Amino acid sequence: MHSSDNAATTLDGILLVDKPEGPTSMRVIERVRRAAGGVRCGHAGTLDPLATGLLVVALGRFTKEIDRLMGGDKKYETVIDLSAFTATDDREGERIAVAIDQPPTAVEIEAALKAFRGSIMQTPPAFSAVKIGGRRSYDIARRAMKAAPSAGTTDAAPEPTRSAPRPALVHELTLRSYEWPLVTLDIHCAKGFYVRSLARELGLALHTGGYCHAIRRTWSAPFSVDHACALDSLPDAITAAHLLRIP
Repeated sequence: MHSSDNAATTLDGILLVDKPEGPTSMRVIERVRRAAGGVRCGHAGTLDPLATGLLVVALGRFTKEIDRLMGGDKKYETVIDLSAFTATDDREGERIAVAIDQPPTAVEIEAALKAFRGSIMQTPPAFSAVKIGGRRSYDIARRAMKAAPSAGTTDAAPEPTRSAPRPALVHELTLRSYEWPLVTLDIHCAKGFYVRSLARELGLALHTGGYCHAIRRTWSAPFSVDHACALDSLPDAITAAHLLRIP
C-alpha cells in the first residue's frame, strides 16, 4: 500500500464508483481514502443512502475540480410510487397512504409530465441540505419528526417545513414504464434538480401520492456509470492505473 506522502504525489485523478444502496456518499469517500493511502478525496455530488449509481470521486490535486464537476448535467433513473407520500420523499420515511378512487392512466401521467420539462420552479425536499433561516432543512425536519405524535395516536403528523421554490432545468423527462402504482422515469437535468421533489410534485399534480421508491444516477457530465467500479470491487490499494484524467 502507498504511504500517505507517496500517494499524495502520485494519485491525482478521478475514480468512478457505482454506489450501492445503503452507505452514505461520505462513507464511500472514507473507503476510497483508505485504499488510496490517505490521499485527499472528495465527491462531485451527493447521493442519498437509498440512491445508487455514479459517484464521481476526485483524488489529490483533482479535488480542486470538484466545483466544476458538480456544475455539469446529470441523468437519473427513478421509480416513483404513486400510492403514498413520505416526509422524506423516499422509502426512508414512513408511508402515508393516499386513497385513490381511480389510478391515473399512462396518458394522464404523460400529460402531467409536461409541466416538469424545461425551466421549472421546484420546492426542495424537507430533508435536504438547503438552508432555511440559517439552518439546514434536514435539521429542522428531523426536529419536527421527533416532536411529532407517536404512531397509533389520532393526531396527524405536521407537514414538514420546506424552503421556497427555486429554479431548476430539466432537459429531458421520459416515461419508461408504468404499472400502478409504480412509474419509471428517465431524467436528464441540470445541477440543482431534486428527484425526490419531482416524485412528490408529480403525485400532487396527479392527485395521488408520490415518493421515490428507487433513484439511480447513470451519468454526471462527462462520466457514465458504465465505466464505474462497484464499491465491492474497489481494490485494496488504489493506484494511478485506476484513475481517470479530465481536460
